[in-house]
Amino acid sequence: MSGNTCILIGAGLDCGKRRRGCSMGPEAYRVAGLAATLAELGWRVEDRGDVPGPKAPPPSPDGQVHASAETAEWTRLLADAARAAMPDGFPIFMGGDHALSLGTVAGLADHAAARRRPLFVLWLDAHPDIHSPDTTASGNLHGTPIGYVTGQPGFDGFPAMTHPVPPKNICFIGLRSVDAPERAAIQSAGMRAIDMRQIDERGIAAPLAEFIEQVRAANGMLHLSLDVDFLDPAIAPAVGTTVPGGTTFREAHLAMEMLHDSKLVTSLDLVELNPFLDERGRTASLMVDLTASLFGRRVFDRPTRSFS
Repeated sequence: MSGNTCILIGAGLDCGKRRRGCSMGPEAYRVAGLAATLAELGWRVEDRGDVPGPKAPPPSPDGQVHASAETAEWTRLLADAARAAMPDGFPIFMGGDHALSLGTVAGLADHAAARRRPLFVLWLDAHPDIHSPDTTASGNLHGTPIGYVTGQPGFDGFPAMTHPVPPKNICFIGLRSVDAPERAAIQSAGMRAIDMRQIDERGIAAPLAEFIEQVRAANGMLHLSLDVDFLDPAIAPAVGTTVPGGTTFREAHLAMEMLHDSKLVTSLDLVELNPFLDERGRTASLMVDLTASLFGRRVFDRPTRSFS
């Protein structure tokens, strides 16, 4: 892990899709005790508040693509926030929908390039989010971050991706909703993609360990982007893109524990939490618990929580 200071940055971006509610995510993480949990683990915590979104986002002229101009402005703002935070500690971007990663990863890639180190991205998600505005069928830009950060064309009006992330530096884990163009793009680019069948057959530890060794061998900086729908909706209902058959409680915690042990993770996105869809805060609390495992909470230190 990087440094001893966690920097919390709220990103109430809610324009990457049409279903509202993710704008409430940053406050839900605060209410669920993210800062106190990290402090209990010995980390200094600095909450920089929420990134102010576009004050008067211009209307998108492109019709099918939802809120393109607003998302482009969020991308600029979050890239700036990421570049500013990285020299000071370990930033945690509290979303907000997954379109926030267009900006966070862009800023992190600039930071890594300035330090002459490669950036790697671990995408824990049911979806690969590899479309562009030209290829998306839904028009929802939360399905495009990987397309943007790898330098795909079609992002007119967005900040230039000055340091694209090489596709071989990206690993998807937890995939279970991939359309045919996405599958073809992943295979042609040589990205590492671990779907739920592979997890069923091999477990989560073996493929994750292989990726960790790839990052270590390259002296890379590792960004973790954790989508609520990585988890099975039975344990994490507060997401608008539920896909059955996600990772279990123990699989998810094992992944976080392995990433902590690797000491390679340098930044984190927590995305797609929609508190409007939650059940008495259980998803927000689970995401905080997973973050705690990433930051060093051991199995026998985990508190018992009652939802009764």
